[in-house]
Amino acid sequence: MLHTLAIANYRSLRKLHLPLQPLTLVTGANGSGKSSVYRALRLLADVAQGRIISSLAQEGGLSSTLWAGPEQFSRQMLQGTQEITGVRRNAVVRLLLGFASEDYSYAIDLGFPEPIPTYFGQDPVIKRECIWNGPVYRRASLLVDRHGAHVQLREGKGDWAVSPLRLATHESMLTQLADPRQAPEMLLLREKIRGWRFYDHFRSDSEAPARQPQIGTRTPVLASDGADLAAAMQTILEIGDDAALQAAISDAFPGARIHIDNQQGRFELQMQQHGLLRPLRSAELSDGTLRYLLWVAALLTPRPPELLVLNEPETSLHPDLLPALGRLIIHASQYSQLLVVSHAPRLIATLEREGRCHHLMLEKRLGETLLQEDIDSAAWKWPER
Repeated sequence: MLHTLAIANYRSLRKLHLPLQPLTLVTGANGSGKSSVYRALRLLADVAQGRIISSLAQEGGLSSTLWAGPEQFSRQMLQGTQEITGVRRNAVVRLLLGFASEDYSYAIDLGFPEPIPTYFGQDPVIKRECIWNGPVYRRASLLVDRHGAHVQLREGKGDWAVSPLRLATHESMLTQLADPRQAPEMLLLREKIRGWRFYDHFRSDSEAPARQPQIGTRTPVLASDGADLAAAMQTILEIGDDAALQAAISDAFPGARIHIDNQQGRFELQMQQHGLLRPLRSAELSDGTLRYLLWVAALLTPRPPELLVLNEPETSLHPDLLPALGRLIIHASQYSQLLVVSHAPRLIATLEREGRCHHLMLEKRLGETLLQEDIDSAAWKWPER
């Protein structure tokens, strides 16, 4: 389980250390930084896929994603007696992302490249990466340490070996040096991160993939766009918790049941609702009903991930469906660590009332995202560059 998510200098997240639990709920007013927390966690996941640089480029590049305020706020600025102005920088400009767990913890430091003649001169570069043992960084607990192109690997008590492979500035050591003999920690950590699962705004329009019949194969993990919804539901019915699936549907739609129609290998979801003489095909379902069924397939996966991240799952759902969705999320938290970003009062109330939910409320002051004052920040220390 992740104990801490740490972010520095990413958009409004100048210095944010979030304590995490098996079920963590992140809320706050519009513009408080909830989406930035979600995107920062996705960037961390992109490191293990080798996509961190391209993902930052899609967000406008490092310059666009860096904290835009002053390096530090003076007491007078915080009190409102002094205009907020920039001062001479004392620290290097860097974007920092990291997480901590009981076994392995990780941090990455990204900065600007040296001015050299290249078409890729705007690409951010990886300045440092570290893996250490335990939740709190200490030099003595370091297992793998990357400075620039060079990587050091701990070889027993106090001994270090330098990897012969020199890394390019855009390459993470997680993707280039995950050798089961030389660096088993990196291999384990990379696979752990690659197993994280994100779901964000399923499509439900008339052309949505989930509304179309699809070739069906066993699908223990729902695709991020929900295209294989029917196959994922049939997989749950055959090898997953079919009782929990039917209970989740009955919780939201009393008396309703689902059925998967198979026409020569093409699967289509159908839903029999109380009072109707025939089942409704997925193309006929309302947007809210379809989205709820997509969440059922995602959360009742027969192959639960270590970490499941949901961004505003209440989108396009009627408020009356949110308590059932909340109970579904609580059920899923028995098998995966969940982080839920939401601002729906009924969903929040259900998670707080019926689940052991760790509630983190964000607020923004002087453009900076902060935890509300009654919430303790997690212990965290960044490795120096």
